[in-house]
Amino acid sequence: MHKRFVNHCTLDLTIIPDGPILIKSGREGADPTKPQMEFVETFHAGGRTIYLPGSSLKGAIRAHAERIVRTVGHPEYEKPSDSKLIWANNPLDTDKYDYLYENPQAEQGVKKKLSAPRIYKESSFTDQIFGNIAIASRFRIQDAYPDTSVPVKIEERNGVAIDRVFGSVAHGPFDYQVCTSGAFKTKIHLKNFSLAQLGLIALVLRDLDAGWFGIGFAKSRGLGIVRLEYNSAIVQYPGCILRDKQIYSFGSSTPWDKVYLLGAGEFLRGDNGNPYNFPINDQEKQEVKDISPTAMDFNFGVQLRWEGDGKNGVPDLFTKAVAAWSKLLQTGGAVCAS
Repeated sequence: MHKRFVNHCTLDLTIIPDGPILIKSGREGADPTKPQMEFVETFHAGGRTIYLPGSSLKGAIRAHAERIVRTVGHPEYEKPSDSKLIWANNPLDTDKYDYLYENPQAEQGVKKKLSAPRIYKESSFTDQIFGNIAIASRFRIQDAYPDTSVPVKIEERNGVAIDRVFGSVAHGPFDYQVCTSGAFKTKIHLKNFSLAQLGLIALVLRDLDAGWFGIGFAKSRGLGIVRLEYNSAIVQYPGCILRDKQIYSFGSSTPWDKVYLLGAGEFLRGDNGNPYNFPINDQEKQEVKDISPTAMDFNFGVQLRWEGDGKNGVPDLFTKAVAAWSKLLQTGGAVCAS
């Protein structure tokens, strides 16, 4: 599917610590004046600074997306017999990807993978978004760097580890570095997405903002809680063109009757046009109001832009995408309540 490019969503957001957070460096530094557990640092904007690695953020987002899917869909890690039921496997258990091979019983090195469209269709809902050992991710998040207009505050704390049996000190005392204030800007990219996939990402971000899960070290001890500010969201259709304020698909003389938020399946019609079985009619019934389409750079492609946290801002986009997610659940994706 990645050989084509039919739609793309870019979410611009700011992550604000709502208490201490720590994304630990992988190893202890040689500077004896620094704490034993340091925040990850890098060079950015002309100096050394702490930051939130995209890999750490993606891991937290994926883990919570899997929780949501197992809550409303198939509750187990194993592939369900009902193909309509959405499910989330355990991506760390790479020995249980036999369903991606034509001859799973063969020895390693002799196994033959299914075709790419069949691998996508056989993969779990979360693997279809975040990738697995056989398909690439359609989700990408950038490192989050400090907003230079908001001072970053870093402090040092001390702790000990208590032996669960004897109640004595098992390890420590140790010291660690935390960030208690600041703002970190990042972007999330989702390409060739269905609206239900975008809806799931919206729910994960909602829960992260609500403090339902955290990021980084010692989340069970109060660290890692953050708030989110949505700066903008841009949905782009690179295979369309804007003429007289109307959207046309390339090669078509008929404009869209309204401005719609469209998933990838709407662009993959025709004979053999949709081998990955993306949802067709993946379209909101409501017109996208208050958003005027604009041309992408060089007047090639069309984009819709939502600004800010207001009613007509990014939450409006998320509401439409979550409606598609709900529709997927209502049409067989969810486990029926007993």
